[in-house]
Amino acid sequence: MHPNSEIQNYHSSRPAVFLDRDGVLNVEAGYIHNIADLHLIPGVAQAVRRLNDLDIFCCLVSNQSGPARGYYPVDHVEALHQRLCQLLQTEADAHLNALYYCPYLSPPEGGTNPEFSLWSTWRKPNTGMLIAAAWEHNLDLSQSFMIGDKATDVDMAHNAGCCGILVETGFGSRVLSGAYQHHTQPDYIATDLSAAIAWICEQLGNLEIER
Repeated sequence: MHPNSEIQNYHSSRPAVFLDRDGVLNVEAGYIHNIADLHLIPGVAQAVRRLNDLDIFCCLVSNQSGPARGYYPVDHVEALHQRLCQLLQTEADAHLNALYYCPYLSPPEGGTNPEFSLWSTWRKPNTGMLIAAAWEHNLDLSQSFMIGDKATDVDMAHNAGCCGILVETGFGSRVLSGAYQHHTQPDYIATDLSAAIAWICEQLGNLEIER
């Protein structure tokens, strides 16, 4: 290994946009037991396509505790993500560069399936998913953005040194009113994903995107 390789790798790392799933990409519908009940929020596919066109790494990071709660097997989550990707492709020829999700939930929080009922560094607001993505795809978290509809999304962003954006879709408006989860301080509040990505593109305007 070249003695300066780690420094070179650090400087070649690039920003990313991390996306929560439910309430950000697809319509919030609780635990989705029927694959066909997953529907994109209007404008989402076009917003993701904008990131694709700019060659900005976009990555799903989502808590999915259904398997831990015994609601459905983990391959059901994979099937939901396959439908999500198909809808993005069909509507705007858009794609996600990577998908990460946490199927784990500790027993005190409601985990009942022994295979997935455990405390995990991947569960938001812990930073495991972001750290894994940064390590595997050479991403600079300090220049990256997390878009979510929950206080835990913003908290995870700040815990990892990212910019945290709260959208008002999904549970976002309830978080802002104090009716859901807890108070948080997002770096930006957007009406939806399209508005969030428009703002991100402004912030990245003078930043060279690694290609």
